[in-house]
Amino acid sequence: MAHGYVDQKHALLTRLRRAEGQVRGIARMVDEDAYCIDILTQVSAATKALESVALTLLEEHLAHCVAQAAAEGGPVAEEKLREANAAIARLVRS
Repeated sequence: MAHGYVDQKHALLTRLRRAEGQVRGIARMVDEDAYCIDILTQVSAATKALESVALTLLEEHLAHCVAQAAAEGGPVAEEKLREANAAIARLVRS
């Protein structure tokens, strides 16, 4: 079974690589004693990049995995809905 994000895989990997580069840049800034506000600005940008990935994955999960399980019904559907609710709660708290 293919995951729901399969059509977005290339875009997700691109965003993740960009976020990885941002994090490396932040580490370099700290190592080079950059100004705190400049570092915080970059942390915010990296955080937003990861949030974008998370939201795309959540959207695809709801549209594919949860929708398919809901159509089938039963305990699998209930479990997928619990998983989705827990994932949403984690994203909101972070």
